[in-house]
Amino acid sequence: METEKESVSSSKDKEIGEPKVIAWEDLEQELARLWSLSSALKKAKEKKQALVEKLEPLIKVNAESACRSNELQDMLQRLESRKWAMGNSLLHLKMTKEELQRHEEQLPSAVRSLLLASKQCSLASRQLDEAEKLLAGERGYGHLQHLQKLLRIRQQYMVTQVSSIYPVKCLVGKTSEEKINSDHRGNTSEEDSVSSSSHVSKPNNNNNNNTEAASSLTILGLPLPTPTLRKPSFFSDKKEAQRSATSLGYVAHAVSLIASYLDVPLRYPVHLGGSRSYIHDNAPSVDPVSSDLSLSSSEVVVSPKPVEFPLFLEGQDTTRAAYAIFLLNKDLEQLLNHIGVESRGPRHVLANLKELISRILSHGFTDEDPQETIA
Repeated sequence: METEKESVSSSKDKEIGEPKVIAWEDLEQELARLWSLSSALKKAKEKKQALVEKLEPLIKVNAESACRSNELQDMLQRLESRKWAMGNSLLHLKMTKEELQRHEEQLPSAVRSLLLASKQCSLASRQLDEAEKLLAGERGYGHLQHLQKLLRIRQQYMVTQVSSIYPVKCLVGKTSEEKINSDHRGNTSEEDSVSSSSHVSKPNNNNNNNTEAASSLTILGLPLPTPTLRKPSFFSDKKEAQRSATSLGYVAHAVSLIASYLDVPLRYPVHLGGSRSYIHDNAPSVDPVSSDLSLSSSEVVVSPKPVEFPLFLEGQDTTRAAYAIFLLNKDLEQLLNHIGVESRGPRHVLANLKELISRILSHGFTDEDPQETIA
């Protein structure tokens, strides 16, 4: 069959390349040969067509088989991934079950604690209701506020009496003798004016500062001494020493009265004695006899007893008297802080006393909550 095809192709090439001249005698033989070739070619085409018809279903089957095998591989891969995900899910499920079991074991104790807390909460709620009923009753918080206001009004009234007994005033343009004489002559009129103006509202701080800067404060017409700025020989005049001791006694008595009315225990208690008053320092102090400079710190004797410091200068050390005035001003600062006011300084005894009385006699003193003021 292949030889026939090769001969046909070679004959075609010869016919195309060079035309073949056939003799008349060989024509019949050549035609027979061509006829046999054409019949062979026809048979070959028929076989080819038959083979093509047989191979086409096989090719389709092979293609479908290859497609199915690819799909099978994809499905296998997806199956493996699903198996891996299922394994993770099973592990997570196992851990969740273990955690759930642990929570179930802890649940009874949590329920017991919750029941106990519920009982305590209900008990606290009942106590709160009872407390609210007590507060809302006739002797509740409203009654307490009313009593506190009445107490403050009473304290204000008592401090008004102190202010009328020991008036603190600013005197401008007068000598000390003129101040004393004018105060003694007009004592009765001053008491009336102070008592009539005792319920004045809180003064302006700026105006007070400007007025006090250009004037001197006196208590009952007597100024306070300044022993730290004066030599001891300055008090050779007994009258001047008596006046200073008297003014300090006035201030000590006023501070003691106001502290007792406000129910404030003073840090430095005052021993009243008129012009011979003393103030106590309860802090442990060093005995001056044994505190000589030649002694060492281990030889210094500490006295646990309170030390008295004189509030007068006659026959006393000016340093001790100055410290006594400092402690008296500390008591005034304690009273000012008790009502929520700041002190004006360590050397402003009469200014602090005046500020204390003014704040107590103001309208805001009776309206404030005592607990908030102390805080």
